[in-house]
Amino acid sequence: MVFMRAAGLMIMSMAILLGSTFGAAIGIVNVGQIRRLAAKNNVSSVLVFGDSSVDPGNNNHLATTFKGNFPPYGKDFFRGQPTGRFSNGRLPTDFVAEALGYSEVVPAFLDPNVKPEDLLRAVSFASAASGYDDLTANLTNVLPVWKQLEYLKHYIMRMRRLEGERGTKEMIKNAIFVISMGTNDFLQNYFLEPKRQKQFTVQQYVDYLVTCMIRDVKEMHRIGATRLLVVGVPPLGCMPLVKTVMDSTVCVDKYNMPAHSLNTKIKNSLATLAEELKLKSAFGDVYGAIVDAVNNPKKYGFTETSKGCCGTVHMSMEIHVKGKSLVRIQASMYFGMRFILRRRCTK
Repeated sequence: MVFMRAAGLMIMSMAILLGSTFGAAIGIVNVGQIRRLAAKNNVSSVLVFGDSSVDPGNNNHLATTFKGNFPPYGKDFFRGQPTGRFSNGRLPTDFVAEALGYSEVVPAFLDPNVKPEDLLRAVSFASAASGYDDLTANLTNVLPVWKQLEYLKHYIMRMRRLEGERGTKEMIKNAIFVISMGTNDFLQNYFLEPKRQKQFTVQQYVDYLVTCMIRDVKEMHRIGATRLLVVGVPPLGCMPLVKTVMDSTVCVDKYNMPAHSLNTKIKNSLATLAEELKLKSAFGDVYGAIVDAVNNPKKYGFTETSKGCCGTVHMSMEIHVKGKSLVRIQASMYFGMRFILRRRCTK
């Protein structure tokens, strides 16, 4: 349910990016209207960068413990199989690709079973546990943004074999680049590891992350990006993980404040970059969407917003749960985003 809402937000933000003036409630998407808009603007593909919110399985092929390729992940995916997505079902970008009429899922670039022609309309370079800060990815041996962009260059070389030099250049120019990350920079890096805390205050670290984002966007533009959708950071203090660790029954301001600040500064920086680089850009405010879901759970079909859908009583959101027989869950009834910390629980 949360991912469906995030997908609706992404799609509406994408529509704004493409110049749409029609209004709709987030989560209520007119697919025909979206596809006509994409066709009018010659949208060629969706290229995705980020963390577990948009990683369809790239981490399966990395030497990291941060994988989502075991149950209960994927329990509501096609055929009920885990794929590496940190979700019970599809990711927001999967729904975006479907809304555009491309495919029901966005493939992982590192999947050896994916054929080059399957990557023409949508592909994800994202890596769970990554972030704007390279250190965040290095802590868990996943793909930092610079490496994701290196794989983008490999992707372009593959596409040249299919589409030729001119066709590939047009494809990249007309693609929508999606960036979704930032959570791990705080939860797995700044608030957990000592290095960045010794270097920066919280607000200084927010500014550092914005500098990293600007660097990445400029590199994307140099490669050929002209359209960019950046998804904001969720309210970290409302995550069951944080509330459990902080022994709180309400959202924790200490974690929400830097997330809100980062979102504001990213949004402002995007406007400056759009003018400087002649980019079309949009910002997806997932923060506001999730706060609304936390405060009004029944409005979105939830019965529980204080804990995640799997794990033990005290570590309900933060454990990777491995093994079908360990838990029995009904994910649609719980408000949970991702299982993101390092511990694992096996039967």
